[in-house]
Amino acid sequence: MRKGRNVPAQPLLSRQMTMKPTGVIDPQPMDEDKPREACGLFGAFGHPDAAKLCYFGIYALQHRGQESAGIAVTDNGAIDEYKGMGLVPDVFDMDVLDGLNGPTAIGHVRYSTTGSSIVANAQPLVVRHRNRAYAVAHNGNLVNAHTIKAELEEAGSIFQTTMDSEVFLHLFVRSLSLGFEEALKATVARMKGAFSMVVLTSRGEMIGIKDPHGFRPLCLGKLNGSWILASETCALDLVQAEFVRELEPGEIVIISKDGVKSIRTSTPKQRSFCIFEFIYFARPDSTFFGHNVYLTRKAHGRRLAEEAPVGADLVMPFPDSGVYAGLGYSEASGIPFETGMIRNHYVGRTFIQPTQSMRDFGVRVKLNPIKELLKGKDIIIIEDSIIRGTTAKTRVKALRELGVKRVHLRVSGPPHRFPCHYGIDFSTKGELIAAKMSVEELGRYLGLDSLAYLSLDGLLESTGIDNPADHFCKACFDGCYPVHFDENLSKHCMEVR
Repeated sequence: MRKGRNVPAQPLLSRQMTMKPTGVIDPQPMDEDKPREACGLFGAFGHPDAAKLCYFGIYALQHRGQESAGIAVTDNGAIDEYKGMGLVPDVFDMDVLDGLNGPTAIGHVRYSTTGSSIVANAQPLVVRHRNRAYAVAHNGNLVNAHTIKAELEEAGSIFQTTMDSEVFLHLFVRSLSLGFEEALKATVARMKGAFSMVVLTSRGEMIGIKDPHGFRPLCLGKLNGSWILASETCALDLVQAEFVRELEPGEIVIISKDGVKSIRTSTPKQRSFCIFEFIYFARPDSTFFGHNVYLTRKAHGRRLAEEAPVGADLVMPFPDSGVYAGLGYSEASGIPFETGMIRNHYVGRTFIQPTQSMRDFGVRVKLNPIKELLKGKDIIIIEDSIIRGTTAKTRVKALRELGVKRVHLRVSGPPHRFPCHYGIDFSTKGELIAAKMSVEELGRYLGLDSLAYLSLDGLLESTGIDNPADHFCKACFDGCYPVHFDENLSKHCMEVR
């Protein structure tokens, strides 16, 4: 144990190490016009440096959540945890990691889409029940969390957080009389919505869970004799683990000293993997369904050039979201690709926000144009999405003031016209500017010479996946929701992971 921790000498089922301060953090203030998902998951089973492995794993997944980070580790029948607000290297140091001992650990990076950004809601979430402890790390959103929570509270349950992840733990421990595996199956059967989870028990098991529709990613890897669970394959690459396979929709994987056991729950006829993983969320060096994200985004750009050609002097992205589709657009159109905007990579989350009188400064400090390259030119900007339109409007205005002759915007996905109820942070239609305006109206509002989006068919076909319409959730584009939800309850939903 690390000196100075306020931890009893005797082993407990759950020991909480000193955590980072509980200050509220404004999540990703410099990217307010980008959609944000919930979190990244990582787990390591049977490794002598499991906590350190988790540190590197969630470091690789930092793009999935910059609000908080945490690691829970099990050893000798106890679960230790450490978590705090901020980026992974800000929360953990070697002293902390040296104090997290045990052969099995799970880690979590978080971005909350609703509710308070406080350390009490950071994960993994640890509970004790009848001489055992359990920790859960969750990515997604339970659309029936509010209903289940009310039912459990009526039966006497006391909730410690505002996270829907806690609903899982309450359901699970109440079902343990059925047996461990049956309790897991019964709990998954009750939950509706999007959820990938990694669970740790004080007995030493590590469990991976994927919802029956397969909204959120989770894959299995192997590192010598150890097993790894991760949201994306890029995390496996960093720790030099071998990719084994992606978990199937509705699958529960139990990893113990006896090996890996797979339990299949009922699976719907149609998968509903979030298409936005390919468009924006995932790191470009990750792979889903055997298809690399980088190459898929380039394919989106090539298809966009076919569907929405326009003459210009150069193609450029707003770093970093439009880079790969921009390369594809340039390749297909023959128009040179240029990095017309330079990104300041040192704008941190603690950057002092400008006053209202300096409202444009917050955008300008992150990206600065190359004046000599852009002045007097016709340019094509490639973006992956327009959610609220605020940032795009400011950037186009800045380009006009710089002397850019014509500004065309091409988006490597269809217009976002419908809210997401499965864990992305636009949960009301009023937030989506494309739901209020036609493409022509939006182009005028943004100050563009032209605006065009990639068609839904073009998006799906350019993934290169067979029968793509049978694999993806496209609700934010077409309004066809795979899982039913109560709109009235969704307005008062619990914390989204």
